[in-house]
Amino acid sequence: MQKRIIETQPLLNDKGMLANPGYATYPVFVYDRNQIKASVWRIKEWDYYCAINDNYGFSCVIADLGYSAMITATFLDFQTGVSYKKTKLLWFVFGKLRLPSSSAEGNVAYHGSGFDFDFIRNENERILDIRIKNFYEETNLECNLKLLDLKDDSLVIATPWKDKPLAFYYNQKINCIPTEGVVKFRGKEYKFSATKDFSVLDWGRGVWTYKNTWFWCSLSGVVGGKRFGMNLGYGFGDTTAATENMIFYDGFAHKLDQVEFHIQEPDFLKPWLFNDNEGRLKMEMKPLLDRQDTMNLGIIKNLGHQVFGKMSGYFILDDGLKIEFKDVIGFAEKITNHY
Repeated sequence: MQKRIIETQPLLNDKGMLANPGYATYPVFVYDRNQIKASVWRIKEWDYYCAINDNYGFSCVIADLGYSAMITATFLDFQTGVSYKKTKLLWFVFGKLRLPSSSAEGNVAYHGSGFDFDFIRNENERILDIRIKNFYEETNLECNLKLLDLKDDSLVIATPWKDKPLAFYYNQKINCIPTEGVVKFRGKEYKFSATKDFSVLDWGRGVWTYKNTWFWCSLSGVVGGKRFGMNLGYGFGDTTAATENMIFYDGFAHKLDQVEFHIQEPDFLKPWLFNDNEGRLKMEMKPLLDRQDTMNLGIIKNLGHQVFGKMSGYFILDDGLKIEFKDVIGFAEKITNHY
């Protein structure tokens, strides 16, 4: 069963628990940090963007994780299979970054220690304006990308945990965002064109348990002259009311039930396979780059693989139309977090 919610409503009840777990295709839940009853140490909030084209990609995140925060930028070179990353780690933040309570409005920023991050939200666009000194081998990185807001359907989901009534995850994933602009790195300009290049936004607010493993796949591209994408994932929380599996085609969402990732561990650069339980999705990813994350700071650990690759297969829309696609670059990941 997939419980769809269409009416605007508070995310939490007066006890600080999810009032109505389920999914939507636009933000119907009203998030208010002041209504959270759990410890501030467990509140996690982030805005993550990833822009991709056939040859390279760029991702950035501002994440307030309660007792810590991470401001990170990553450049991805699919031709060489190499990624470059720099992170600023902060301590005892507890909401001081003031991330907005809505994905539809409000800006996010961090400035300090050679990091200048601005995520600007306008009515019809999002702007990523980033400057990092000495990003790699004493060279700087500059990013100015404009993400066009087409008011498409998106995945919006409120997920609880069975054994932790005050834990929840409120998430919006927006795929297929046309992206234009440039990233300057190592003396080169890496350009993005809104006619063929896309970003995904992962907007998350919630109260997390200490240890979780998740699987996430994101894809945005063009097939048959129409934008298409998908968000697939599982691994944490109670998904009885709804899963986060959704296909996007020409701006409209098509809900999937259960999806499984088949990974040939420990070699994450071997092909990945994906399928659902209703015969509506079959896909293979041929990896190009494995962005490994092995941060271990004792109490905080982030151990995982975010793998970018060429994806091919088919999906079936709600009306039964079968869409085939080939060699569209996206990513899939398996991440274990202790935080």
